Amino acid sequence: MKAEDVLKRYAAGERTFTAVNLNEVNLSGADLSSADFNGVNLSVANLSGANLSESNLSRAKLNVAKLSGANLTKAILNEAILNVANLTLADLTGAELNQASLVRAELARADLSNANLSRANLSGADLKDAKLRNANLTSANLSRADLKWTTFTGANLADANLHGTDLSSADCSGANLSNTELRQSNLSRANLRGVNLSGSNLRWADLSGADLSGADLSGAKLSGANMTGANLSNANLIGTTLVHVDLTRANLIGADWVGADLSGATLTGAKLYDVPRFGVKTDGIICEWVDLSPIGDQSHIYRFTSDDTTPFFHAAPPTVRLVIDDTFNQDAHYALAVTYRQVAQHCGLAVNPPNIQVGRRRTTLTFELDRDEQLFFVCCVAILPFKDAPAVQATLTALIKLLLSAEMADRFSILEWFQSLKTALTQTLTQVNGLKLSETTLNTLSKVPFFQAPTKLTLVNSSNQNLNLHSHPLFGKRVMANLDPTVAPIAQPNHAAYHLPPIIGLVNFIRGFHIEN
Repeated sequence: MKAEDVLKRYAAGERTFTAVNLNEVNLSGADLSSADFNGVNLSVANLSGANLSESNLSRAKLNVAKLSGANLTKAILNEAILNVANLTLADLTGAELNQASLVRAELARADLSNANLSRANLSGADLKDAKLRNANLTSANLSRADLKWTTFTGANLADANLHGTDLSSADCSGANLSNTELRQSNLSRANLRGVNLSGSNLRWADLSGADLSGADLSGAKLSGANMTGANLSNANLIGTTLVHVDLTRANLIGADWVGADLSGATLTGAKLYDVPRFGVKTDGIICEWVDLSPIGDQSHIYRFTSDDTTPFFHAAPPTVRLVIDDTFNQDAHYALAVTYRQVAQHCGLAVNPPNIQVGRRRTTLTFELDRDEQLFFVCCVAILPFKDAPAVQATLTALIKLLLSAEMADRFSILEWFQSLKTALTQTLTQVNGLKLSETTLNTLSKVPFFQAPTKLTLVNSSNQNLNLHSHPLFGKRVMANLDPTVAPIAQPNHAAYHLPPIIGLVNFIRGFHIEN
């Protein structure tokens, strides 16, 4: 069929042109909106500037077709073949291209916003400066495609193949790239703010200068990637593989990388303020210095003096673990939350709420801290709502006075940071003595059996060493006493009955601290 026949029939109101051969036809600039070209052969056809909006081109053959500047808004191109087609500046907003083939197609500056490209094959395609806002590209093949300056804001690229693609300076902010194949891709200077890259494969990718602030990279694989100067502030790097990654001068302020593997990584000049120093594998890292200033202005530099990173990276977060020998109910939950909030406000204490693990017979409160020197004061705050608080406070006061004694100073004189610890302990002693609950709060707590139960208190330092600070004599014995009424109740011991931990254990525990001068 010739071009004039198509135009004549379309003008007469006909819209169906299936099962016709339009190979090499010239319909440039034609108005063919809402026409049905399902399965039609339009290979090498000239449709540049044509209006094909809302037309049906499903399974149509459009190899090497000219569609530059064409209007294909809301067109249906499912399973269409557009290999090596020219779609430069074409408008494909809202188009359906499910399983379409666009191998080496030219789509520079095309608009594919809100288009459905699920499982489409765009390998080797030219999409420079194209717009794919909110587009659906799940499981699409974009390997070796040119995506420089392309806009992917809000797009869904989950499970897509972008192996070896060029995404330099692309805008992918807010996009979903979870479980995406991005091996050897170029993402230099790309905008990846808030992007979901969880589980993605970014091995040997170039992310230099990229903005990944707030991005989710949990479980992603980045072995060998170049991330020099990248912005990873507040990023989620939990469980991420960063083996041999170059993070020189990268901004990691506020990032969470617990469980990450940084073996052999380069960290010189990285900004690490408010980044966890525990739970990270750092074997063989290369690092001369890091920036610990709050705004990354190098006002606080930490220099590594040897290959040993132990003084900087810790085995575990300093932890206060309080076990209550009773079940947890709603009354206890409410009273505990209110009490902790009041104490935190009164003391100006910036500690995260505890993790609460509820068992059938016991309840465990776990406080994870940033610094070892916080352990003693926070353990006093943790026990404050409970009946055992006076005993723990007395034990802790005696322990701090022991640590401040001349005898202990001689034991720790080789530790450069001990003077800083002494200052922190002196402040803690003052804080502990000032810890009081109002009569109203004490009266409320006394009516809830949970706060009268025996407790056990354990401290864990950043070297993952434990110190058992307190264990009530009745802890673990309440069931036996309840079941056998003939068993005489154990008398409530006075404060003097509580003993300090063994000196050798205390010394080893303090030696496991990591404190900056």
